Amino acid sequence: MDVSQAAATCDEVVEAVGAAVIADRDFLETVLTGVLARGHVLLEDVPGTGKTLTARSVAAALGLSFSRIQFTPDLLPADITGSNVYDETAGGFDFNAGPIFANVVLADEINRAPPKTQAALLEAMGEGQVTVDGVTHELPDPFFVIATQNPVEQEGTFRLPEAQRDRFVVKTELGYPDRAGERELVDRRDDRTRRAPTVSRVVGDGQVTALRAVPETVRVDGKLRDYVVDLGRASREDSRVAVGVSPRGVQRLFEAVRARAVIRKRDYVVPDDVKAVVPAVFRHRLVLTSDARVRGVDPLDVVSDLLDDVPVPAVASASR
Repeated sequence: MDVSQAAATCDEVVEAVGAAVIADRDFLETVLTGVLARGHVLLEDVPGTGKTLTARSVAAALGLSFSRIQFTPDLLPADITGSNVYDETAGGFDFNAGPIFANVVLADEINRAPPKTQAALLEAMGEGQVTVDGVTHELPDPFFVIATQNPVEQEGTFRLPEAQRDRFVVKTELGYPDRAGERELVDRRDDRTRRAPTVSRVVGDGQVTALRAVPETVRVDGKLRDYVVDLGRASREDSRVAVGVSPRGVQRLFEAVRARAVIRKRDYVVPDDVKAVVPAVFRHRLVLTSDARVRGVDPLDVVSDLLDDVPVPAVASASR
């Protein structure tokens, strides 16, 4: 699959998901950017905006198996990964796979589970496998997590560990629909017996793996590679930031800009690709100082200042 074929497929996926989810195209492209970059996506928004429908629709459009895990305070790690169950007939233990064994896993309200349970996802998200009682089990390929959390209701929630937030390529939100979109939602509820919108499959068997390989062919000029590194390093020097973007975060930014170039039908990266994805890649990786949090500093303000302060390289068209 080449860039033009991948871009056409991405268009079809966005159109298919957009037919079910009332959301703007930029949001859907950001989610797809995370998928193409071989990573995971964190959706943060208030209830009722369509986070669950988005995850389910993406899985349907890509023709992948889907599993939903509702995170709660009493959820145990074994409830996610699975456990060994004794088989009296065979006289031994058999592994009973948990809901993590799917191509697309929706971790719904992930911040409602305690840190120990959240950590059960770390190995799966980082290495595509889980270890139960010392035995390693490979997860399906492809595998990615779409996690959701509510930014408003904090009672009974647990902050995601920095190591886990770093596993998400992008963090984004749907926001409220515009007036026309909200009117469409009302019209859909006119007939309460009508089924929820369904998404037709766009990608054939084995094509998701091929699709995710296409960004590897995208060219990135050396100056733009320096720009990616400089943005990450600048985040660690900001006085409002206690912990800046990790080296892994810098790599994720590099992968995300190549994915965005594919979605935009190009086999090369331009500075606008970097500037467009930096907020979604950096915002959840920044740990602000206690003073900055008291002053109400938003991580997006820090990201905006980084983009203003770090010089944008001039890339000659011939290098593209």
